[in-house]
Amino acid sequence: MLDYNFSNDFYRNIDAMIYTCGYENCAPGHSYGPILRNGYLIHYVLNGSGIYKARGKLFRLKKGDAFLICPGELIYYEADLHTPWTYTWIGMQGIKIKGYLDRTSLPKLLCVPFGQDEALRRCHEKMAEADQLSKNRDLRMNSILYEYLFLLADRFPNEQYTPLEEKKNAAEEALRYIEDHYCDQVTIADIADHLGLNRSYLHRLFKSFTGVSMQSYLLDYRMRQACILLKTTSLSVRAIAHSVSYIDPLYFSRIFRQKMGVSPVEYRKSATS
Repeated sequence: MLDYNFSNDFYRNIDAMIYTCGYENCAPGHSYGPILRNGYLIHYVLNGSGIYKARGKLFRLKKGDAFLICPGELIYYEADLHTPWTYTWIGMQGIKIKGYLDRTSLPKLLCVPFGQDEALRRCHEKMAEADQLSKNRDLRMNSILYEYLFLLADRFPNEQYTPLEEKKNAAEEALRYIEDHYCDQVTIADIADHLGLNRSYLHRLFKSFTGVSMQSYLLDYRMRQACILLKTTSLSVRAIAHSVSYIDPLYFSRIFRQKMGVSPVEYRKSATS
């Protein structure tokens, strides 16, 4: 029995977001998969038991356990026939989610015991409560997400991860540079020069860290900022194009339509209606 299921269709390349959350009281033997998911999901078992299969391993889980689903990995899970589980889940996406989860041991272990940790359990409850909000739901959900990620890193740390390694990570530096300079006529060569790295090497490093090319991320980030300006300001399309580095508003409109499926004017109309 599915008690609630929230799904978010936000544009995929923002830093971190909740894209789904839910709660289910499963029938005996209820199963899901084999399937691939396109985001990270953490299921927390509230009661009962079941099995989880991933990476060629089988995990037998019970009340208080949690399991991680990683994007692009074939998984399967099934409720016990005699004591079917009830679980709640949180699904997250974003360009920085992998880096945040790498601060924890979850990507390596896949299954961890939450036990009776009240703070972690409460995060799952607060997600359900946030889903009922009529205003600023995305802000509330993302605030809970960051709290949740902090708790996971605190409770289940990756002992091989250090803040010094994060600081030296060129991909993180490239992300920050893009966020600070997306409105300028910045190129990938400019970013590589700023970091003092070979362009090809930085390209490989960035793609391995984020899953997308730097050029693709830069374009997506500019379009995301354009969407925000279209929704929250009365600036002309020309002014918005200039604000995200496009000198030619017609070229900007063409790229915007390719990425978003509608023109800037049509997007503004639907977003503000």
